[in-house]
Amino acid sequence: MTVYAMQIEWSDEDDCYIVSLPDFGPYAKTHGDTYQEAAKNGQEVLDLLVESYREEGRALPLTTSLAQGR
Repeated sequence: MTVYAMQIEWSDEDDCYIVSLPDFGPYAKTHGDTYQEAAKNGQEVLDLLVESYREEGRALPLTTSLAQGR
């Protein structure tokens, strides 16, 4: 099983939590009003990205830890 990074940070500007999925590029983001909602939304976006990559026959990206040689 591959594990992908999910970064969740509070944004004063947006007044919500911003979720980034860095392994999938700078535009793989979502948000939530609470930390729990943000984490749930992030997991849903991650699931959709993995499903989309597989349906299109694209190779999934390396995880951040694998890309850095960890």
